[in-house]
Amino acid sequence: MAINLDALSPTELEALIKSAEAQMEAARKSQIHEVRAKIETLLKNAGLTLAEVYPTQGGKGAKGPRSVAPKYRNPDNPAQTWSGRGKRPLWFNEALKKRGVTAESLLIQAPAKAPATARKSVAKATRKAPAKKARARK
Repeated sequence: MAINLDALSPTELEALIKSAEAQMEAARKSQIHEVRAKIETLLKNAGLTLAEVYPTQGGKGAKGPRSVAPKYRNPDNPAQTWSGRGKRPLWFNEALKKRGVTAESLLIQAPAKAPATARKSVAKATRKAPAKKARARK
């Protein structure tokens, strides 16, 4: 069934493309149905379930949430921690309202602070120089 594409008009080509895409989608659905049927037959003959063959290993959704190590600790109640992901807990927001309390001060393992001179030199090295503007002649 060879089709001479050179003889077709643009509208006929567009219709042919849409028809081919619809046929491809139907073939794909049929293939998926056949593979599912084969898998179900194999599982039934072996007396197994899909969950037994492919156990969950963590992650999101049906597999369950992944646990993330806590990053911040409530100074008033050390049992309350927050990973730094998602909405800020109330205790975190309340602690930040107190004078002298910063998010860094609530870190569980505060990183070692670099000397001020080292921070300045890094900031200067990474800063871009402003572009020179050309003067307009009068």
